[in-house]
Amino acid sequence: MKAEKKQPGDWRRRIAHVVDIGSTEDVPSRAYDFTITAFIAVNLIVSVLSTFDSVVGRCGLLLDRLESVTVAFFVLDYVLRLLSAKCLYPRPSELRSVCAYVFSFSGIVDLLSFLPHYLPFFFPAGAVAFRMFRVVRIFRLFRITAYYDSLNAIAEVLSGKRQQLMSSVFIILVLMLGSSLCMYSVEHEAQPEVFKNAFSGIWWSVSTLLTVGYGDIYPITPLGRALGTLITFLGVGMVAIPTGIISAGFVEQYARAQSDATMARERELRFVKFRLEGDDGWVGKSVEALALPGDMILAAVHRGHDVLIPDGALRLEAGDLLILCAEPPADSDPVVLRELELLDKSPWNGQLIRDLDISRQTLIVLIRRGGSLIVPKGSTRLKTGDVLLLHTREGAVPDSTAYEI
Repeated sequence: MKAEKKQPGDWRRRIAHVVDIGSTEDVPSRAYDFTITAFIAVNLIVSVLSTFDSVVGRCGLLLDRLESVTVAFFVLDYVLRLLSAKCLYPRPSELRSVCAYVFSFSGIVDLLSFLPHYLPFFFPAGAVAFRMFRVVRIFRLFRITAYYDSLNAIAEVLSGKRQQLMSSVFIILVLMLGSSLCMYSVEHEAQPEVFKNAFSGIWWSVSTLLTVGYGDIYPITPLGRALGTLITFLGVGMVAIPTGIISAGFVEQYARAQSDATMARERELRFVKFRLEGDDGWVGKSVEALALPGDMILAAVHRGHDVLIPDGALRLEAGDLLILCAEPPADSDPVVLRELELLDKSPWNGQLIRDLDISRQTLIVLIRRGGSLIVPKGSTRLKTGDVLLLHTREGAVPDSTAYEI
């Protein structure tokens, strides 16, 4: 069989599969997922350790090298995503695909995770400002949530409850502004230097409503203290609202997962998979031209590392692994296919098929001998090691002492 020609975009699709979240079967993709997770973790650890003068004094050179290596890997990751942007962000043109990635949240975070490291080399005067942008690299942690299902569940809950969370945050902001205005009206005359204007009470309202209570700003008048007590109680309730929303989201997600498994009636389906060779009659044909029986469908096509959901226009290629699905017949006397291997002491060894003492309900439909497949005839003589495929009615199984199941 001749080797298949690779399409011009095959290498881009392969890069996209590697840098994107991979399946457990794709070893390079899974290795890349673990590698980028490790580099993100190492980079953030280095960023934290770099704030300790004692650590910098002892291991400053090592930390600088680790940061340079991890940032260089982020550059490589960014370039690979640019090259495969057409597959990761499908758009009508290459430029639009690249722009879709560059201006996406992930693209901006990927860019800022390495760009501030190199900008001081070109603009030394802005080194301090560029160093502040390095904090953005912590957002790369959001990529880890996509690699692990347990962390992905948190992202799904926050995304599903974003409207309720935004509403609760809005209520908290309104309450903060209202409490600041009220406290200014009550405490301004008693503490003109502390409560200078309406916004000077924002810090007090934040520390009170969020139950921090630093104590640097506090009311001294009886009315102000009474108002502060009331606002403190309201703050406890306000902070509990987002917590309750997130907790309810986790409960709903768990209940949804349970209902998906229990509220559907399971039906038995049978699947057959086989790989197309270069001389097979289906090679080059579209799915709609296969003329499959009505109770059989082509469920999936494995092509390299891609899993394709076939539509009528999909053309099959040599090397495709086809997954056929069929529903078993709804009768009271089901048919069972059994694969049996003849042992040395089997009484069937050396016998012709027509001479076998076999039930009328059982037929030998295929014989596998070594690497060959044999269509059985009455004159076919069985040998030790033959693997027989038997078509048997339920309850009519031959004597199992003559072969191995």
